[in-house]
Amino acid sequence: MTEKPLVCILTYNQLCIFEYGIALEVFALPRPEFEQWYDYKIIATNKGDIKGLGGVSINATNDLSLLAKASLIVVPGWHGEVSDELKEALLIAHANGARIATICSGVFLTAAIGLLDGKTASTHWRYAEKLKSQYPKINVNAEVLYLDEGSILTSAGSAAGIDLCLHIVRNDFGSEIANIVARRLVLPPHREGGQAQYVPRPSPKNNDLFSPLLDEIRTTLNEQWTVERMANKASTSPRTLLRRFKDTTGESPLKWVTMERLSLARELLETTKLNVNQIADASGFVSPELLRLHFKRQYQSSPLRYRSQFHSA
Repeated sequence: MTEKPLVCILTYNQLCIFEYGIALEVFALPRPEFEQWYDYKIIATNKGDIKGLGGVSINATNDLSLLAKASLIVVPGWHGEVSDELKEALLIAHANGARIATICSGVFLTAAIGLLDGKTASTHWRYAEKLKSQYPKINVNAEVLYLDEGSILTSAGSAAGIDLCLHIVRNDFGSEIANIVARRLVLPPHREGGQAQYVPRPSPKNNDLFSPLLDEIRTTLNEQWTVERMANKASTSPRTLLRRFKDTTGESPLKWVTMERLSLARELLETTKLNVNQIADASGFVSPELLRLHFKRQYQSSPLRYRSQFHSA
């Protein structure tokens, strides 16, 4: 019988329990229906008691030396310190061929030890700018649910860790096994789209010159809004409007209006039964095809697929 792949799940003080639970559910749950499955070990990255968020105690009896035998190392979030011993153990395991998969903030551990330099990585959209600023050698992609760079795999927010784990199962044991695991989790085997569809729109900076204009545009998004019309409404020149608009909103007038229209379209998809044609008209897109184009480009999902995920009964 082929030796089972060893999955080592890292634990640390103030462990992220949901991410830890994802790793346990996918890789540690007994699955006697499969001829071949994973072996797993819980690894303590620090000495002393390990407490998870909410006061949960973790019984991690295996030390870092076991990482040298791992086929896969899972980092379920990260709030711990990167000790020299942990760094050395991970580098040795990686050199031995172990894959390292991070969930959400777990990417900061692999970033801290240099394994992501020159690679593309994902994380929760809230941490993307922090990751970029702290580790400029990493190409951060906050649009996707997960990324597979071969030996290093990263995922976005917490639930995207499930998508990543199912991807790993699919690579290790095939689509049929991954689909069975997904059905047991009551999840689709593969989610469409990226995490952009979950990111809230930022509010523009307060600006007395543009606040009335922005409010008026938001209430009349179904009308045509050119730079010239905006400038007239703001009693300024088109050139000044372009400059000041960027300073206020962080975006060009055309980009801002498009994003506001998409935001309205999302709201209508979530809260109404209007069809795509009606939503395109109400939000100011000249055709449903144009709405679909911008929606797919921004959210990596179609309007109808988005509605199926987020529509409130």
